[in-house]
Amino acid sequence: MTVKYTIKGFDELSAVDIYYILQARSQVFVVEQHCVYQDIDELDFDCLHLVAHMDKTLIGYCRIIPPNVGGNGTNPNPRIGRVLVLPDNRHHGVAREIMTRAIKHCHSKYGKKPIQIAAQTYLIHFYQSLGFEAVGQPYEEDGLDHIDMILNIPKRKKMPVPAIAKEVTVKGVMSNLILFLIAIGIVGLLYLLI
Repeated sequence: MTVKYTIKGFDELSAVDIYYILQARSQVFVVEQHCVYQDIDELDFDCLHLVAHMDKTLIGYCRIIPPNVGGNGTNPNPRIGRVLVLPDNRHHGVAREIMTRAIKHCHSKYGKKPIQIAAQTYLIHFYQSLGFEAVGQPYEEDGLDHIDMILNIPKRKKMPVPAIAKEVTVKGVMSNLILFLIAIGIVGLLYLLI
């Protein structure tokens, strides 16, 4: 199974691309999950759209919401949403690859900021396996249980320098200083003798 992944802004998508993206979102989030809600929103215009194709057929998708887009426009973090894989293509690692690529793209485009998602609660373990942590309590949105999750960037811990390394470093500096002083003394003696 060879899957091709692309990331495009809304203006880069063709009318056919948009049609199949919206069809897939409707199939999964409205029909399959029996959830009547307004899927098409103003966010799509500002989002990046990551699409997985196999033989030119859309099999998976997610959208990347840039920082400060949507809601009240004050969220400083990128978000990933509308993650889906069509039923015939599930359990082949496509969702993991979509998320891995979306995370990598967020880091390269927006820096090392935390990434947020609103996960359906039955997928908590999947998102935890990617490093996301649940924050807050589960809540109902459009008739489905969700929970907010965040992928924080681990801060690099400063490794303490072992005492032996400090000792070696000080000893090394002292040894080099003594050798330098001896060399200056020898040069001085040779100068006096000449």
